[in-house]
Amino acid sequence: MTRNYWSCSAFADWLRGKPKPSAGTAQEWKAWKKTAKIKKMRYWLAEDGLDYLQNFIYSPLDLIKNIRCYARNRLISKTHALTSNLKRGQWYDFDTRVLHALFDELVHFIEVEQVWNPSETGLAHLERSASLRNDEDWVDKNDPSFGKPTPQALAAQETIVLYKWWKEERPKRPDPMDASGWSSYCDARRQTATSQEDPFWIDEAGGEDAQKLVELCHQMEQEQEEEDTEMLIRLIKIRGSLWT
Repeated sequence: MTRNYWSCSAFADWLRGKPKPSAGTAQEWKAWKKTAKIKKMRYWLAEDGLDYLQNFIYSPLDLIKNIRCYARNRLISKTHALTSNLKRGQWYDFDTRVLHALFDELVHFIEVEQVWNPSETGLAHLERSASLRNDEDWVDKNDPSFGKPTPQALAAQETIVLYKWWKEERPKRPDPMDASGWSSYCDARRQTATSQEDPFWIDEAGGEDAQKLVELCHQMEQEQEEEDTEMLIRLIKIRGSLWT
């Protein structure tokens, strides 16, 4: 819970008798540890003793922070649950709740959790990550992946596609009942039907034309449902990359 660890301080370096490097490879850290542990007691005091002492002194403050974090996560952020922007008080089938909960959480992740810099939106942060390429710091120039997008970039690119689909493309999809002409047919039947007739009944008055409208409407609904399913699967596949 504390920002600075005493075991990484200048005092710890003095107590240990060997300064701790600020960075290094796995081999360099292994070599440093082997050398530093020659003075076993001083190494323990600097690495473990200071940690125990710091944890003891900061325990009251850490307890308060833990309580505040729990209350915020439980009552405000609700990080234990999936939420959606579906209208409260309305009935929605499970498949609708799953779709909206996951994608509304994706929107929240990008627009809220990914905003690390107040001057940069979460989407801008993702777009910057999407431009990352493998360079000589990561792979050899002779490696086939050199100059190509990093795994982080590929995940960011996919995240942006899903976000824009949910926010921009999906809301513009036509209503199958309107686009197929079925709504217009029903409106016309309401005007011509007698009080004893069901205006939505496809009878001889509509004939094959009405049946074609129904089939077209069902086809469009099926296509949209398949698109929703495809996007849900794509979102599930990149869930491991959605972290802060």
